[in-house]
Amino acid sequence: MSNDFTLSAEVRSDYGKGASRRLRRTNKFPGIIYGGGNNPTPISLDHNEIVNNLQNEAFFSNILTVKISGAEEKAIIKDIQRHPYKQKILHMDFLRVRMDEAISVRVPLHYLNEETCHGVKVEGGALNKIENDVGISCLPGKLPEYIEVDVIDLKLGESLHLSDIKLPEGVTSTDYTEGDEDHDRAIITVFQPRSAAEQESAESGDDSDAPAADSAEDSNEGDDS
Repeated sequence: MSNDFTLSAEVRSDYGKGASRRLRRTNKFPGIIYGGGNNPTPISLDHNEIVNNLQNEAFFSNILTVKISGAEEKAIIKDIQRHPYKQKILHMDFLRVRMDEAISVRVPLHYLNEETCHGVKVEGGALNKIENDVGISCLPGKLPEYIEVDVIDLKLGESLHLSDIKLPEGVTSTDYTEGDEDHDRAIITVFQPRSAAEQESAESGDDSDAPAADSAEDSNEGDDS
């Protein structure tokens, strides 16, 4: 892994909603780090530091160094709780890692040769990315930052599935088991976009249904009054 993320944290001894509100007023927020054979440790984190790191895709799929009161812990992100409409992080969970124990994480999918894909360049299709990440399991030292998927040979109407992902040595999928066709879902497909005429026709058809929709809305408004 090429990125080295180091976070500063402090042990948190004050709990509850009131304590969390007071913490957030100082531009910090609560979190917890657990696992690795040690007791869970409530921590506080700097909001700006985390937000800046969240801009980097690799932050989600790397082993992080969390400095807590001078001691360093290796961990991965397990959960992020965000405010429903404000750009605020409310809480984060970190899982300690041991280099001799496998971890399960989700890593990004990077699609290669999108513009030169046969179904796009030759047949005039468009790509529909159904999956942007994939669940994997591996030892921490084998954790890839992302998984590459080459789409250059994909033709119009074709799809790539979970079984088509080539995983690095020592990495297994937690989304798909070899031979399990029922869970071998598509991750990307090439489809034929609507022509301008088809789009206009579809929109005209939608307009013809407008009066009925308006009537239904009027009826609902009447029920609410």
